[in-house]
Amino acid sequence: MHKNPSGTTSFLETFLPLAGHTEHCEVVICPPFLDIENAVKATRGTTIRIGAQDLYWESEGAFTGEVSGPMIKASGCSHVIVGHSERRLYFAETNDSVLKKTIAAVNAGLTPIVCVGEREEKNVETVLAEQFQCGIGRLSDEQFAGIVIGYEPVWAIGDGESATPQVAADAHRRIRAHAEHRFGAEAANNVRILYGGSVKPNNAKSLMAEPEIDGFLVGGASLDPVSFAALVNVRAPN
Repeated sequence: MHKNPSGTTSFLETFLPLAGHTEHCEVVICPPFLDIENAVKATRGTTIRIGAQDLYWESEGAFTGEVSGPMIKASGCSHVIVGHSERRLYFAETNDSVLKKTIAAVNAGLTPIVCVGEREEKNVETVLAEQFQCGIGRLSDEQFAGIVIGYEPVWAIGDGESATPQVAADAHRRIRAHAEHRFGAEAANNVRILYGGSVKPNNAKSLMAEPEIDGFLVGGASLDPVSFAALVNVRAPN
């Protein structure tokens, strides 16, 4: 919950000359709902895509204050974040509601970035197994092919304590193993799993060196356009 529409426009005016035509990776920026229109206009003609931070699982109806997948798609977005750790913590989102939102996003033609992750490092296997089996694992094969997974170790968010590349890669391997068991080896190999947990330009390269890590779900480092552009422009080691 940062920046108003003019602040988002200002952010992009600085960011786009630095990384607005990136081709070595896919960049999706997810501003607050009120800023989406400005973001879509500002990024036309660039390689940057715009997403939303959440959605409701019904397409329309008497759900005051909610925003549906079709509305988000019509606004010019291509992606939407689903089940972010803050949504689970502060708004009591469950594996069931995350599943319904994921399906709604796919049905609306959006790519959902479905977030999973443990609050305490010691619980990684138990939490990831539960979140996968009770959420992502209940998708159809076709629905699963349309998602991106975001792994958020909540203990590593906000305090600057990123998971080590090895710890992050191990969690990604666990997620991919669950995907292979449920959807098969090809689907598991194709799904992109992003790491989110205090990612910054100075640790991005070491994280990217792990083949299990397909990209990043960036938090605080995305608020400054110069910092975020620097992170986008980091390339994986050969």
